[in-house]
Parts: sequence; structure tokens; C-alpha cells
Amino acid sequence: MSLYYEAADLLTAPTNAGGSLKSRIFGKKDLKSQPAQIYALAIETCKWSSVLKEIVENAEILRLERKLTPILSILLVHDLLLAKKGIALPATHGLRTTVEKHKGRLHAELVKARIRRKISSLEAFKAFIEEGLENEADTSDAPYPRWVRINTLKTTLEDQLESTFAGLERATSIAAVRKRGTKRLFIDHHIPNLVAISASFDLTKSLAYKSGHIIFQDKASCFPAYMLDPLPQDGDIVDACSAPGNKTTHLASILLEHSSEPKHCSQTIYAFEKNKGRAETLEKMVNLAGSDTLTKIRPGHDFLKSDPKSPQMQKVGALLLDPSCSGSGIIGRDDMPELHLPVLKAAAPKHGARPPKKNAKLKASEPTPESRKRKREEHDPAMDVMVDDDGEVTAISSEDELKNRLEALSKFQLELLLHAFKFPSAQKITYSTCSVHAEENETVVQKALEQPSVREAGWRILKREEQIRGLKDWPVRGDLEAAGGDEEIAKSCIRANKEDEHGTMGFFLAGFVRDGGRTKEMDKHFLRDERGHLVRDIMGFPARSDVEEPGETPEEAHEDSATEADGLGGFEEEQKEEVIPQTVEAVRPLVSGKDKSLKVAKAEAPAKARKKSAEKERSSKAEAPVKDNSTISAPPKETNAKPPKAVVNKHSHSAMLNRTQLIKPNKKQKKK
Repeated sequence: MSLYYEAADLLTAPTNAGGSLKSRIFGKKDLKSQPAQIYALAIETCKWSSVLKEIVENAEILRLERKLTPILSILLVHDLLLAKKGIALPATHGLRTTVEKHKGRLHAELVKARIRRKISSLEAFKAFIEEGLENEADTSDAPYPRWVRINTLKTTLEDQLESTFAGLERATSIAAVRKRGTKRLFIDHHIPNLVAISASFDLTKSLAYKSGHIIFQDKASCFPAYMLDPLPQDGDIVDACSAPGNKTTHLASILLEHSSEPKHCSQTIYAFEKNKGRAETLEKMVNLAGSDTLTKIRPGHDFLKSDPKSPQMQKVGALLLDPSCSGSGIIGRDDMPELHLPVLKAAAPKHGARPPKKNAKLKASEPTPESRKRKREEHDPAMDVMVDDDGEVTAISSEDELKNRLEALSKFQLELLLHAFKFPSAQKITYSTCSVHAEENETVVQKALEQPSVREAGWRILKREEQIRGLKDWPVRGDLEAAGGDEEIAKSCIRANKEDEHGTMGFFLAGFVRDGGRTKEMDKHFLRDERGHLVRDIMGFPARSDVEEPGETPEEAHEDSATEADGLGGFEEEQKEEVIPQTVEAVRPLVSGKDKSLKVAKAEAPAKARKKSAEKERSSKAEAPVKDNSTISAPPKETNAKPPKAVVNKHSHSAMLNRTQLIKPNKKQKKK
């Protein structure tokens, strides 16, 4: 049976095979054994590897059985001692018989290992390993913490701190969380509702994880939705490449937080996913997270083929783009599982025997002491990998191959970004990749901004000082050289490195905003706070910036003209109804705004002069020759009698009109 050989090959594959252990196993198409069976064996063996290494070395079976390799020995011994059904091979299989003849000695070493750890039973020993307590004595740094986003669609950070994370010690830094053998939690200060926990603390079996109250999402992966920060006035949102759905559900939680009505939001997230299989994963994630009421999934729909000017897309004001990329920044909790391999102990020399030669070469089955603790992150830096959206791993063996692949990817990414700029109502866009290559990052941003159509539409990069506070404070920015020496672009771009002190995956992010246009014109009359959010009144409506000194609307100007022409009232409250100003000097203080000249002109014409002029005009028309009396009727007689009009206090009326506009918009303004 090939189970053990395939598991051994996958566990000892070069690190440049890339991807997580899970993606490498489930993405491999030519496996003879079930991927789930291989994965379970590999993961459990890694968990027990420090104990299994101890057992195999003390039992000396590598010295007694030369056909066994270190990796095969711990895989087989794991199943012999710990699996319910034992070794999954026929009874007469060579590997099974080789290991089973040492069963007594191996079992005795397991008991000794348990006693040395002062554990009373095998069941307690299994719980000890499952909880990650085996590595408690190891205080070295783990490469990455476990990042957990609190899903505010279903719960709150406070509730989870009191329940799911109740047993964790509160840490003040990422470094403290990364210490092996600890159970700590760090509340992130860049992204709201995000925590980092010790990697050894397993939450996969917790109720909060199974119910969608918490979501495993790398900190860097939370950057795009947080930077986009969709507000109520932004309209609908597009997530162009949505699966598996972490960013989509993050967008939904932010939308609901900004909504004035709890548990309700009128905006829609259009989630595009052209791969139908990945669209199913997206749908499961959206339903589990509780964002299905806000999200319309477009399974099998290619964002590049969408029509930005279609009626459904007319209200889209913000877009999140996270396209397919090389995946060179991807990491996973089981990406580099720690694997302790046994070494062949030198036999005690017999009396009178010669000591071994100093330069004697070790056999292939005898790892060097340096390989006791396998450091899977060490690999040939000249090699690189590509990990696609399905976790499919492709090893890149040459510079030319890497160059060609990156060129193809960057061309697609630029096309996607340029398509997003075509949405007529769009005002902001985020572009991100989980790549470390400049060709997919700063280069794409630079090429996009150089397009004449993009500049003409008013698009530009979102500057660092304009970014939301948590990301404005993020210290790792874009590469200046990769940005073509443009310091503003470099500072505006955000990077995350997968091997630094921040404990994140490799990531890139840039934001774009549109100057001018519909939103700027619409929003100029409304108050905003320091974050750019609309200030709302007690009714939940946007507060106008001109309420204290209201400007005159066209309707008011028309009403004012009619009122003054009729000689009824003015702006001053104490002015009496019968007082009719007849001079420019009397009228000038009463008018303001762009209709001032019109009002003065009307005020200058005395009532009698206007009457005589009208009579003269009628008489001239009556005397004019008419060719066909049957087609032209006589004009109706005008009368000077007009209905009386109430005096209006215009200061109070204008202010009242502006206040009521917050509650009931003026229909005439809408028609305009």
C-alpha cells in the first residue's frame, strides 16, 4: 500500500514545493491513497514527532532495520502504537513485519516517555499532546501566531473575550504570543475586532469557530476591506474575486457597523466568482458568517465580463479587487509543520575496537545532528513557487519561467484594475495581492495611474495621510525602487512581510480615490468628522454644513421675486405689509445671492410704469395686421387684481426649509 510512502514523500518534499501541507496534499492529482487519510496521518505524526523520535532512537530500530528511513519509521510507529487499527498494511507486508517484530520494545519506550513526563495514562498523554503542551519547555519563537477575526455580524469582541478566549493570558505584544508553549492573546491595534493567539491553542473544535462567530483570517488579509471602509453614501459594493469569502464577510460586517439601523443595511455586496467550485465555498462561508442578506453571489460570473453601465451596477460606489496572483506571500498554520526526525545513534564501541574515522561519511539514513529539528523554512532562494486560487502549487525552476509567469499575471491584474475604473459611480477602489513580487504590485499600480483614461476620470492613489487611521499608522510601506522612484506612490502603498516581527503573511495593498465627480458635488453641503464619515442628526439624517447660514434655493428666489413684484413683504420681520419699496436703495439690502440683479431690476420699475408698458404692448399687438383671423385668437385680457398674499418672515422660513430638508427632501431639487 502506498499510504506511508506518499505521506513520507509529502512531508520530506523541498520547502520550495510551496503552499500549506493541506494544499499540497489535496492539490496533488496523482495520489493513490485518499488525500484525507494521508493528511490525517501526516498531521498526527507531526504532533507526536518529538515523542516518536525519542521512542525510535531509544529502541534503536534504525540500527537494527537498515531498510527503514527516519520518516518511514515514525509514520509506522505512530500507527502501531497510537492508531486504533494499527498499521494500515497487509499482515504480510514487509514494512509492517519489520516494525511489528519490535512492538514490545517500542511499547515499553512509549510507557517510559509517558512516565518521564509524569502522565498517568495513555489517554492523558494524548490530551497532553493535543493541547500542545509537549513543547512547553521550548521557549523559542514560533514563526506565526494564529490570527482570528471576530465576526461582528454575530458577536462582539467583549463576548468572545469572556467565553472563547477566557482561558488565555492577555499579551501586550505579538512577540509574547509567538513564544512556544504559551496560551496568550493579543488584541490588535491596527485592525478592529482582530486578535492574535498562540499557535498551539486549537480553536478548530470550538463552538465559536463552527458557528461562524470567529473567522480565521490573517491580519494582512483584513487590510483591503478595512481600507475600503464602505460608508452608507458609497452605495453598493463589488468584490471582484470573492472566494473563499473572508474579505466578503469582512465587508459585510463593516457595512452593518456603519448602518444607522441596527441589523439592517440597504446596501448590497455583489460577490463575483467565475469558478463554480470556489463559488460553492464562497456561499458556505457567506451563510456561515451570516452575511447572506447583504451579499448577492454571482457564481460562474467573470468580473471582467461584467457591464459597469448596467442598471444593477449603477449604484456601485466602491470595489475591492484581490485578483489571482503568484501566492508567493501565502503562509498557513500547517504550512511548515514542525517535524522531529530520529537519528541513528552510534553503537557503543566494543572493547579493543578502533574508533571510527573522523571523516567517515554518514549513510543516507543517518541524518546529521543539525537535522534533529527539521527547519522546513530553509530552502534554495533561487527557487520560487506559484500557488493559484485552488491551492495548486507550481514549482518555478528558472528565472525565465518566473519572469514569464509574472508577466502574464500582471497583465491580467492590470486589466482587472482598469475595468474597475470604468464603473461610473465608483469613488474608491482597493487593489491587493498576496504576492511579494513588485511586478504584481507597485508596477501594476504605476501602469494603471499612467493611463490617460484613468487620469481623465479623476482617479489617483489614496495617499497615506488620507488612509484610515490603523493603516495610516502601519509602518511597512511600498518599495521606492519598484514604484519607479515615485515617493508618493511608495508611501501610499502598503506591504506586509511574512518573515518580520509583525507575524503576518506577505501582502500588498493600494487604494484609489476619485477626485470631483458626483460624490464630491453631492457631499459638499454635508458635515463630516475627522474620519470622513457623515455627521448625522438625531433623526439619523446627514447634517448640512449650511444650516446656520442657509443659502437661497431657486424656489425661494422665484418666490421672493413674485412676492416683491406684488409688493408684499420682504426679508425684515418688522416690515409692514403696506410698505412697498420703490427705489434701488430701499430694495438692495433685502436681496442676496446670485438673483440679486434680477430683484433690483424688478424693484426699480414702478408699478405704474409696468402697467403702462403692458397696455402699450397690448394695443400694438391689436393694431398689427392679421392674415388669417381664424387661426389667431385675441389675447386674454390681463387684470391687475391679484389674490392677497401673507407676509412671510424669510429669515425664519428659509431656516425652517433647510431643517425640513433633512427629513423630507425637496421634490423640485430632485427633478433638477
